[in-house]
Amino acid sequence: MASLLSKLSGASKPAPIEPREIFMALPQKDKRYEYPRDVQSEVWKKWFDVRNNKNCIIKMNTGSGKTVVGLMILQSCLNERKGPAVYVVPDNYLVAQVCEEAKKLGILAVTDRDDYSYTENKAILVTTIFSLINGHSVFGMRQTNNYPIGSILMDDVHACLDTITTQFSIRIPSNHELYKEVIDLFAEQWKSYNSSSYINIVENCDPAKNAIIPFWMWQEKQTEVYTLLSKYNTNEEKNHCIYFNLPLLDESLATCDCFVTARGIEIIPECISISKIKSFVSAQRRIFMSATLSDDSVFVSAIGLHKEDVRSIISPDNANDIGDRLILFPRHLNSEITNDDIKNKVLAVAQNYNVVVIVPSFEKARYWDPKGLRTITKDNIERAVYELKEKHIGLFVFVNRYDGIDLPDDACRMLVIDGLPPLRNEKDKYIQSVDPASNILIREQIQRIEQGMGRGVRSNSDSCCIVLMGDNLADVLLRNNGISFFSNATKEQYNLSKDLWDLLKQENPKPSVDDVFELADFSLNIEVEWIQKSKERLSTVMYTAEPQFDNNALALRNAYDLSMVLQWQKAITSLDQAINCEVQDTTKGYLLQIKAKFTNFIDRAQAQQVLLAGRSMNMSTLAPISGIRYDKSINNIKQAKAICEYIVKNQITQNDYVIHANAIESSLLFSPDADEFESALQSIGKLIGFISTRPEKETYGEGPDNLWATGNNKYFVIECKSAAVSDTISKDYCNQLGGAIRWFSNEYGEAYTATPIMVHRSTIIDRQATAVPNMMIITPDKLELFKRNINEFVIAASQNDNWLDESKINNLLIQYKLRSNDILNNYMLTFREC
Repeated sequence: MASLLSKLSGASKPAPIEPREIFMALPQKDKRYEYPRDVQSEVWKKWFDVRNNKNCIIKMNTGSGKTVVGLMILQSCLNERKGPAVYVVPDNYLVAQVCEEAKKLGILAVTDRDDYSYTENKAILVTTIFSLINGHSVFGMRQTNNYPIGSILMDDVHACLDTITTQFSIRIPSNHELYKEVIDLFAEQWKSYNSSSYINIVENCDPAKNAIIPFWMWQEKQTEVYTLLSKYNTNEEKNHCIYFNLPLLDESLATCDCFVTARGIEIIPECISISKIKSFVSAQRRIFMSATLSDDSVFVSAIGLHKEDVRSIISPDNANDIGDRLILFPRHLNSEITNDDIKNKVLAVAQNYNVVVIVPSFEKARYWDPKGLRTITKDNIERAVYELKEKHIGLFVFVNRYDGIDLPDDACRMLVIDGLPPLRNEKDKYIQSVDPASNILIREQIQRIEQGMGRGVRSNSDSCCIVLMGDNLADVLLRNNGISFFSNATKEQYNLSKDLWDLLKQENPKPSVDDVFELADFSLNIEVEWIQKSKERLSTVMYTAEPQFDNNALALRNAYDLSMVLQWQKAITSLDQAINCEVQDTTKGYLLQIKAKFTNFIDRAQAQQVLLAGRSMNMSTLAPISGIRYDKSINNIKQAKAICEYIVKNQITQNDYVIHANAIESSLLFSPDADEFESALQSIGKLIGFISTRPEKETYGEGPDNLWATGNNKYFVIECKSAAVSDTISKDYCNQLGGAIRWFSNEYGEAYTATPIMVHRSTIIDRQATAVPNMMIITPDKLELFKRNINEFVIAASQNDNWLDESKINNLLIQYKLRSNDILNNYMLTFREC
């Protein structure tokens, strides 16, 4: 023990606090860290100058050494006695990555919050976002003895958002006894308001249907709801959906939205009260790191920052911290190129290079990897990434993994983004169904796409070819102007690649898939001229230091914060400011629905009037209690003319017309997602020149799923049973179609004629059912034939000689059998008795 005393120092030398100085003085760092990158030094300096600001946002491109930057910043905080210091990442896989990086640097990082070195402010705690944010978090949800935080750094904020959103919601599976108890609580009012919705979800257990509990019912039953939830607030595994979430929502429960499906119930707030995590709120320094994405609204909606909290963004001055990305968009260059064509070329590239494909679902993964041998899950991701870094593997498929994996250099020379990232929850699905062009949802999806694109470029000397595919992805990027939501650097790389496409199309207006993939060789072979031009373009890109917030996100956050202190009128005023500035009717209608929810706390009658105003702008929003007057859809426009007007109104180019049609058709599938099918059927009706609506949504349960006004006072009344799996058409389904026809007769009268149509796998009527007179069936085979002819029509209509020529388009409608009577005669079958 005496030897310990001899080692004790009488005086201590102050530790350095400037991050670059700390980095250079590290005695045991790996040789690869001999000098920091210029962008790292630049960011360290900018942060150090404003380090005493409570909130700092740091943006660095994926692959520019963000982890090293973050570790040095927290070490600086420790050296300045601003500990304890916590490094937060999305998942355990990234915890291991950060700890490994810290080890190579020679700084102390631990994963145990009770570790002596952490509690004594000598080590950085690396932990997950779940450990920080849950209803029983030791960092702020206990009455006493919460673990303190002096400085906290949240890395990959946008990736952490998924967990934050999940924690601030309650998901009750249908096999939990609480599911039935909540349903029973609202059953009587729900059936009175919308009986068909209740029957479809609760009695028929239709997996394709969903509903939102109207806010006035939800608010009225708040005491009973909380009592039910509290009953199951125990630490049993089956009740974890309540135990870890209810404490985060208890104060905002009244303003939550409740969504019901046959699969479960989701209770989701308007915004997130992260202030519940007391140690996070009281931290002296909070640093948020993200890639250089264009929208900062997540810091408002999920973190609760206000505009004045962040005066500027810390980032490098220009984009020379990013590697080279050549982007290919094969079907955008030539819509006749098929997904199979692209897949085959990608597989050929994988013979010589490591290729990573990112898909949104396991169903999509099976397209690339039918046997599942190369599909990566959370269980084998660490091994897969190691193998990709070590040698040539070929092709791996990652499911819904748009962030958190580093694949530098030869680990990934081609990266494929196939399809749109999935929506997070039932609320996002509801918003998409009500407001399909919602900028907030589009931004979120584009940000995830951009994060995915960054997986294969991990330094400014790295190079990767990006392949974009999937008609839904193309439709969002091109027709919904999703490209504008890319960061400046990615936009510049996209534009440089587009210049290359333009040159190719000058040589060959219809380049083959081989022609398109020849461009990939510039990146795969790391050709000097391509790298040089890419660097030149990026050197002109300057990052903006000004935070970019969506006005609607700011208004919703402000309204939510005011509602939490019962300032209802001020909350309504905040929403009014956003509503008055909104130019898109569908979005304005949805914002009015939210306004009505807040208004209901102080004036129930006025809330219904606000809801009525919202319905006048967006028929997909909630119907007021008294119902809504249905406006007939009268079609007096010739079909060919309507098609031309549709193209012009939506600003669709010739090539994008084909991609747009394919995107719609890709959702016309016999699958459990009925809402997606009905939405696609509405869109396809408009595409081929009919007035196409969804009366069930407009009347909130009274009308048919789809209604096509085909001209000459004739209509298709359509009930979609695309999720059905039975061999016969049930009594319930026939009754629904019969009810839809009766609704049509009541609304339209004798002067108009309707054909009853059902989308179903079978043409056989069940023995207990009574067929609707003149009923027609669209089966899977007939649907595929219909889609094929629409596709061929669209390709023909997009040719120069036919484009926007009404006479020629009319001839094409005849040729491809797409007029009203042709559709009845060619794509539908009569029913048969069992």
